[in-house]
Amino acid sequence: MNELTHNDEKRFSVLVVDDEPANIDILLGILKPFYNVKVAPSGHVALKVVQQFTPDLILLDIMMPGMDGFEVCKQLKTDRELARIPVIFVTALAQGEDEEKGFDVGAVDYITKPVSPSITLARVKTHLSLAHQMRTTEALVSERTKDLELSQQSAICMLAAAGHYNDTDTGHHIWRMSAYSKCLALSCGWSYEQATLLSQAAPMHDTGKIGIPDNILKAPRKLSDEEMEVMKTHSNIGYKILSQSTTPLFILAAEIALNHHEKWDGSGYPSGLRGKAIPESARIVAIADVFDALTMKRPYKNAWTADEAFDYIEKHAGSHFDPQLVNEFFAVKERILATQQYWFELEDEQIIPSMINFLPEFSK
Repeated sequence: MNELTHNDEKRFSVLVVDDEPANIDILLGILKPFYNVKVAPSGHVALKVVQQFTPDLILLDIMMPGMDGFEVCKQLKTDRELARIPVIFVTALAQGEDEEKGFDVGAVDYITKPVSPSITLARVKTHLSLAHQMRTTEALVSERTKDLELSQQSAICMLAAAGHYNDTDTGHHIWRMSAYSKCLALSCGWSYEQATLLSQAAPMHDTGKIGIPDNILKAPRKLSDEEMEVMKTHSNIGYKILSQSTTPLFILAAEIALNHHEKWDGSGYPSGLRGKAIPESARIVAIADVFDALTMKRPYKNAWTADEAFDYIEKHAGSHFDPQLVNEFFAVKERILATQQYWFELEDEQIIPSMINFLPEFSK
């Protein structure tokens, strides 16, 4: 990356912190022709200044009354944003242990008093250039990351829609059950990041239905035994599609797609897994999926009330569902109902989500 030009330098600001007015005057004389310079006569004042004005670099005296430079630097580095500001110690200290301590608390360089104008300008320019390059790189990485996240979210929406493309009555089912899954995962102790990943993977649980014939998928009646066996293959089909990716999101989505019809007592499909042999992700999604399916109107049934659906979940704890997860589901009942209402209102207004951050704030 290019070094700073003279015109570039004028865009940058430097905070000089020193309790001696004479030292401040010297540094002002050196820096002011090139940089926007502000001053602070003590460590306490410096910490107040940076809350209102964020400099691009700090020249910091060490030996100051009240709060020395080491402590000032240490406090700066505890703040996520302020920690990014390069700090150069300006000091008469020349002992090796003092330099080591300075680097330990986060300084990037030392300038020894009495200061040399040429060395001061060179050090300041170098570290401003490095910091500028770092910020530019971070901004580029952030932009690329956002592009990748957008692409990933689009893929989620497309795969979720593909699984329900021929199922015109599901409405917002995949989004609602995803939000319920996130509520339940958070209640079970999942981190917010893990629960969010689950909510992104959950909408793809029925991706495999894309491989089920229309005459079975759209049948407005209870399926025959033979048809049901064909329908069951959607778990394996979804797994085969989603497991082609090795990213954490799609690994989790594949795990859910394969196992969300397994049952706690071992009577589910496709593998007849029992108890905790079923991945927790799939056990969570199973509860969320069934709860929402029960409360939906379908060609072959009317929508159940939320209370009826909760009763069903409770009745089948220990057989279909993990009993501990059922307890957690009831523990967040009010949150589930609030989330349900949120999505029902979106559906009434015919608002279709295009992205995956669809858990309302009250459910965080």
